[in-house]
Amino acid sequence: MSRLTVATCQFPVDVDIARNGRYVMRQMRHARKQGADVAHFPEACLSGYAGADLPSYEGFDWRLLDRVTTQILALAGELRLWVVLGSTHRLTGDHKPHNSLYVIDETGSIVDRYDKRFCSGDPAESTGDLAHYTPGDHPSIFTISGVRCGALICHDYRYPELYREYKRHGVQLVFHSYHAAHMTPEKVAAIRAAVGEDLQRLNPGGTYAGITMPAMMTAASAANHVWISCPNSSARESCWGAFFVRADGVVTGRLPRNRSGVLISTIDTDAALYDSTAAWRARAMADVLHSGTLVHDVRSTQRTRL
Repeated sequence: MSRLTVATCQFPVDVDIARNGRYVMRQMRHARKQGADVAHFPEACLSGYAGADLPSYEGFDWRLLDRVTTQILALAGELRLWVVLGSTHRLTGDHKPHNSLYVIDETGSIVDRYDKRFCSGDPAESTGDLAHYTPGDHPSIFTISGVRCGALICHDYRYPELYREYKRHGVQLVFHSYHAAHMTPEKVAAIRAAVGEDLQRLNPGGTYAGITMPAMMTAASAANHVWISCPNSSARESCWGAFFVRADGVVTGRLPRNRSGVLISTIDTDAALYDSTAAWRARAMADVLHSGTLVHDVRSTQRTRL
């Protein structure tokens, strides 16, 4: 039996690296006191998120980021706590940095780094994430206390192929970090208007992020039978609060939006959870796109007749 206790953390991410670091380390300590094996943080939570928390990386204090990251590594080792930390990874020359998750083990060592693969933006790379970041090209797979884990970042949620990729590799828990926050009232109003005020009662999330991100996490969990930790920045306005999804697609905990907090969830990979696709999922992933046994019958092939 493999059990793992996860702390899904949120706080108001901002441009101030030192302040962000204090939040991270405070929540790491709280997570460990609550019995967590791993603390999971939002996208770009230490560095701040370009386009939302800071306009660009021009003049960015990389030395300060390295210094605070080193403090977090040391604390992870002191607490014997795994950490999945959202930050920015500098590249050389004029190359834009990666939007990354550092995977830090209980000794305080970086054992892997996931770089956001599907950065938002136009093909000219002049808008969205692509105006600020270089996309990554690899999955990240690691094991914590016997549980096989993977990592994704925000806009990656729009690409179910990434969840299928992890499922093929036997991943049981996905750390999916988000930053759907720090929106101005004007931007929130514009998104709500685009959704349609007459449809708000049917879509209580209110914004595209608030509607589609939680729904997709439920669908990804149920379709792939994986547990998913979903932290988000709580900077106003935040589109939704951090939450955790069980492998059968059931949300087991949720934090209020716009407030800092730590959500504690324990997974048991041997739990007898509902999985209606278990018998046929591997077949579907092999492009055999039906269940059961096909038969050769003339009435089956005559598709325009009664």
